[in-house]
Amino acid sequence: MLNHMRLVLHLLMLFIFAVQEVRLVCVDVASNTEATVGGVMKLTCIYCMKREEISAETKVDWFYTGSASDYRRMLIYLYDREPQEPEDAEMYWKGRLTWIGSKDLQDISISIVNVSANDSGTYECEVSRFFEFDSFKHSTTKKITIELKVKMQASVDTTALYSKIMMYVLLVFLTLWLLVEMIYCYRKISKSEELAQDTATDYLAIPSENKENPGPAVTE
Repeated sequence: MLNHMRLVLHLLMLFIFAVQEVRLVCVDVASNTEATVGGVMKLTCIYCMKREEISAETKVDWFYTGSASDYRRMLIYLYDREPQEPEDAEMYWKGRLTWIGSKDLQDISISIVNVSANDSGTYECEVSRFFEFDSFKHSTTKKITIELKVKMQASVDTTALYSKIMMYVLLVFLTLWLLVEMIYCYRKISKSEELAQDTATDYLAIPSENKENPGPAVTE
């Protein structure tokens, strides 16, 4: 019984280590474009680095350009060594923008708190990276545009709903599969030990004289 418990614990430890070894991969995901009045809206901006081991200085500028009928490009948020609000930002944006980017600066997203109908319009995420290799310097720039529409009520996203359902179904299936494998291994080892124990019992049940003299010699 002790061996069985050790086997189960070993399988659980292997499963935990396998989950921990999974690394997050940077994926370029488009931002949502619909927000609800009074809610929190995440403006997703992702700029994956091809070689994560190379350090780079990153600068991010977030602009709001208004609508097509009211074009006015203004800097509303920035990242320059640290996330911060521009000194000349309008009072309308003060305290309503939050930095939610990642530590490696591949995700440089922000969120709008307490969304209002006036937040509809075009947002631009402009990312600049500065690389330095010994005496060689290189810079790259990427611009992501988000057309945001603010609604009074949130619409049902059937695609996201189906994705969540499939994710939960897959997790349940993998969990059941792991349990079945553990039970199968447990029963297989139990049968092997029972067979070995029965063999040893049968051997001990044979009289000692039969063990020493298995039988008379066959003569012609």
